[in-house]
Parts: sequence; structure tokens; C-alpha cells
Amino acid sequence: METKGKSLPLIRADSCGFHGYDASSLMDETARLRNLITRRGTLEILIPLCCTTNAVRHKQFKKTLKGISSKTLAYRLKELEKVGILERQAYNEIPPRVEYRLTSKGQELVESIINLLQWMRKWSAKTVIA
Repeated sequence: METKGKSLPLIRADSCGFHGYDASSLMDETARLRNLITRRGTLEILIPLCCTTNAVRHKQFKKTLKGISSKTLAYRLKELEKVGILERQAYNEIPPRVEYRLTSKGQELVESIINLLQWMRKWSAKTVIA
């Protein structure tokens, strides 16, 4: 495996602690996960949804998410819907009403993110993470 022209030492596939994985496939999956959750606005959309069972309207996201353009918000919501993280419900009303909620896949993702945040809280007091 190459990273910026440097070769990384890889753990032997049979010594990885994650059954059915090798280090190379874990790194590929990590890259896909990072690509999904680190895009601008993604976490800001997901975290508030984990704190409610109610659907959230586009207008509420726009009001809450300061510094994210309407275009970026719309694109990110569409992207999360496409990969099965969000469920979109459009109503045939005037003015148009669209609501979003987490799918079970999205709920599981957010729970994992919360676990990472809890890990960070636990260890950040002992170690400064830049």
C-alpha cells in the first residue's frame, strides 16, 4: 500500500483482530466512511436527527445550520437519502413541505458516531488531539 510515496507496513491478514478483514480492506472501508461523514454539513445534519423521533423539515435544518448554503444543504440531504441514511417524505401541499428522518441504517451510523464522541470525551482530557 502506498501513501504519498511512502510504503506503510501492513499487519499480516491472519493477525488482524477483526475476523474476516485484513488491514488493506479496513483502510479502504475507512476511506469510504470518511468520504461520507466528513463532507461539509453531514454531521451537522445527522446529529440533531438522533436526538428526536420526529421528522425534521428542510426549513428547520436551514435555520439551525448556520454557514451552510441552501445549495450545499439540499445536495447533502439528497446524498444522504441516496445512500439510505435519510428517509425523505414530500407532501403535496402549497407551500411544499419536505421532511427527513433517519432510517435504521442512519440511526446505527449516528449511534456509532456518538460512541466515537464518547471515546473522544473520555480520552481528550488525558491527551490533546489536534
